Amino acid sequence: MQFQGERSLMTTRKKPEADLRKYHTVFLQIGLLATLVIFIVAVNVDWRGGETEEYVMDEQEVIEMEEIIQTEHIETPPPPPRPPVPQEVPDDEIIDDDVDMSMFDQDGFGDEMSMPPPPEEEEEEEEDFFTVVEQMPELIGGLQELQAGINYPEQARRAGIEGRVYVQFIVNEQGEVENPQVIRGIGGGCDEEAVRAVQNAEFRPGMQRGRPVRVQYSLPIVFRLQN
Repeated sequence: MQFQGERSLMTTRKKPEADLRKYHTVFLQIGLLATLVIFIVAVNVDWRGGETEEYVMDEQEVIEMEEIIQTEHIETPPPPPRPPVPQEVPDDEIIDDDVDMSMFDQDGFGDEMSMPPPPEEEEEEEEDFFTVVEQMPELIGGLQELQAGINYPEQARRAGIEGRVYVQFIVNEQGEVENPQVIRGIGGGCDEEAVRAVQNAEFRPGMQRGRPVRVQYSLPIVFRLQN
């Protein structure tokens, strides 16, 4: 009976459910996986006890560019020479100054030096007449009467000269004509005849601020041939 029991036990151990070789591959894979996990953890874990390494970046050196201003070199003049130190002279010593007295003229000593006279400035003559006044001179009898007294020169008549002769003159405070001059003529004796006619003319003098004054005046004298 005992032998049968042992045989039955051996039979039971040899059953496929009790065979450990069947799970050998599974256990091997689990072991390899656990080993891999432990290796990964061991690599990633910091074993330095929490010490962290600080990386300090070197500060960049800043280079500042400064503008160099060129200074001008100003040459200062040398200081003036120091005056000579006066030397003390005894009271009883006579100082002889070598002065050439021949350069002074005894006769003219003390006289003022003769200087050339200053150049005489030409004084501009001021005009003693007006060109425009409050009341201009007035020809007595009018220009028509003056024209009627004109004698046509024979030379101008033969040459057929016609035109206007302008005569300029001064009418003084008495209404008389002074210094008649032809400022535009036509020749043939007409200029002289125009001056003669103006010279004999009479005017009422020009007035400025209620008093007669000298006034510059001009008249045209017409010379025209009648056919």
